[in-house]
Amino acid sequence: MEVLSSVAAVRCFVEQFRQDQGDRTIGLVPTMGALHGGHRSLIERSRTQDGLVIVSIFVNPLQFGPNEDFSQYPRALEADLALCEGCGVDGVFVPTPESLGIGTEAEPFQVVPPVGLTAGLCGRSRSGHFTGVATIVTKLLNIVQPDRGYFGQKDAQQVAILRRLVTDLNIPVELVVCPIVREADGLALSSRNRYLSEGERQTALSLSQALGAARDCFERGDRQSSQLLQAAQEILQGAGEAIALDYLELVHPDTLEPLDRVEAVGLLAVAAQVGSARLIDNVLLRDRQPIIAIDGPAGAGKSTVTRRVARELGLIFLDTGAMYRSVTWLALREGKDPGDRLALADLVSQAQIRLSAPVPSDDGAEQAGEAKVEVIYQGATHDVTAAIRTPEVTANVSAVAAHGEVRRSLVAQQQAMGLQGGLVAEGRDIGTHVFPDAEVKIFLTATPTERARRRQADLKARNQDCPDLATLEAEIQERDRLDSSRAIAPLRKAADAWELVTDGMAIEAVVAAIKARYPGQNPA
Repeated sequence: MEVLSSVAAVRCFVEQFRQDQGDRTIGLVPTMGALHGGHRSLIERSRTQDGLVIVSIFVNPLQFGPNEDFSQYPRALEADLALCEGCGVDGVFVPTPESLGIGTEAEPFQVVPPVGLTAGLCGRSRSGHFTGVATIVTKLLNIVQPDRGYFGQKDAQQVAILRRLVTDLNIPVELVVCPIVREADGLALSSRNRYLSEGERQTALSLSQALGAARDCFERGDRQSSQLLQAAQEILQGAGEAIALDYLELVHPDTLEPLDRVEAVGLLAVAAQVGSARLIDNVLLRDRQPIIAIDGPAGAGKSTVTRRVARELGLIFLDTGAMYRSVTWLALREGKDPGDRLALADLVSQAQIRLSAPVPSDDGAEQAGEAKVEVIYQGATHDVTAAIRTPEVTANVSAVAAHGEVRRSLVAQQQAMGLQGGLVAEGRDIGTHVFPDAEVKIFLTATPTERARRRQADLKARNQDCPDLATLEAEIQERDRLDSSRAIAPLRKAADAWELVTDGMAIEAVVAAIKARYPGQNPA
């Protein structure tokens, strides 16, 4: 692990990696040190997705007000470096204010977020805080130029601001927002927790308990802001004067505008002073049907299983594999090399993929065949339902799916489809990338030998050329290697996914096992 203190050293470190590793991705985890389990979760997420992991440790003076705890903020560099090394971090950037151009007498150039995003919540009592955050994060992104930046959901207002920042300033980085990590009793991990005495720590639990009470109220069907806030306030009032409440508000998580009612999603956020520690916490309240995310390697039967699960639970089948196959089909039709990143970026920006369920027969059963898939390109609509299943498309789809531009375009379409929930999606990065907040995550797999046997049977059923089992098994193992090592969205099992190995299982048993995990229903 390299410890880097200058901008020049970081840039050299990154440049060398780019030269040596080609298109493998770089992840950046910006921190202010005093690392804990929440930071560890960000690092570990990057480690599973990126070829190079860089952590920055910098207590940013620009984001502290005159009467805040800059001088007292915990600093534990030796322990932080040990944690980073234990997590497999490749480089730690530990700059000085001077190296970032903010330690001189000259007034620094700063990045000022929109007032609408800073006027409320923490911005109301911490004037200038988010300008300081936005300035330093912009500097770090420009210095490291990562493919992904990792941030925690606990800093929800910061997340909303940084999302706008990278969008409005066209910074080519994917922001990965990771869930809040809590102690066993529910207290959100924070570097400032070490300020708390044992008694104050018990008082601080009221914050997560208040959010939990509001969430319970929401899950019972209450959607009005007044009802949700009242449920939380009753818990906070029980702590008396031991908690100095700064705010308790229900806002939209992207715009931060106050909500009178949760229509699709709301952010219930709280901040309070407990002893000498200012603590924040929040919970996302989503008014949607649950999502089932099914990931797994090629040939594991994901598409067939997902289609059956969707039909039997009355959910939408979001066939993401068909979307990537559709772009592959279009590239081949237009004479584009599937490995040509520039050509594919231009192509996918002009294409729209449309999925629709198969038309049911008169007796209510699904007709044989695939769900209808259409590609809309340059004003023409092409039905590619059968065309995307040819061996030529199959042989090239991994190369197409490896392009970041293709993935970003299709993921945006997929996430738009998922806003209302009530769908089943399958692929290789659904639970880790596309729907990381899916209520049910399944990693569906089978041994290479079993998958080769299934592939051979499928090819014979389609009257297509059929290699021998050994050849098919070797092809499947190579496909697994490519999918697991690709730069963009490699095949990974989500940490909270249930692994289901289907060797020897009939499809009915696989479907029943997945249906049993769907919340709120007891399907026959």
